[in-house]
Amino acid sequence: MEASQLYARLSELLARTGPAAPLLLFFAAFVEYLFPPFPGDALVVLGAWYATHGQLSWPVTFASVTLGAVAGAAADWRLGRWLGGRVDARAARGRLDRARVERFEAAYRRWGPILLVANRFLPGVRGFFFLAAGAARIPLWEVLVFGGLSAAAWNGLLLFAGASVARNLEELVRIAERYTVAAGAAVAVATAVALAAWAWRRRRRKA
Repeated sequence: MEASQLYARLSELLARTGPAAPLLLFFAAFVEYLFPPFPGDALVVLGAWYATHGQLSWPVTFASVTLGAVAGAAADWRLGRWLGGRVDARAARGRLDRARVERFEAAYRRWGPILLVANRFLPGVRGFFFLAAGAARIPLWEVLVFGGLSAAAWNGLLLFAGASVARNLEELVRIAERYTVAAGAAVAVATAVALAAWAWRRRRRKA
């Protein structure tokens, strides 16, 4: 389905929900963290446009998408804690290198908060950061604070763009799509560089 068709259908869906539209936006922001292919960002963009042009209450819209993101982050964190427990159990039975598991946990406890603050601006991988936070045993309150700040900043920028930058919905959609492509490319490059650095260090250790 083309982007224009997707936005047209989602726009129609929002219009049909009427007073329940904030619940739909909450659900979209929540599910996107658990199932990244779900077009949660598209619905949030539409909500931002309608909120800044009087068709939805912007405080309610802002609260809905922000709380939905925080709830999704908490669900990912819980799943990460479960996965982390299974990893610990395998390490205890000697099926995994316990030292490597501990190094990962220590590194993520050190750098994880930065990733959690940036998560909402990194499409496609944001849910992974909360899974890793759960596995690394970062406290839930810390995850919710950093994740909430990130979601609030992102949603605030969308509302600002809808009110002050974009002249129409199509322009706001184009801005969001261009950002998604650019951010996705940046994430891909950063991942490739990190993998190359890891492979180089591993080769040096073996040498």
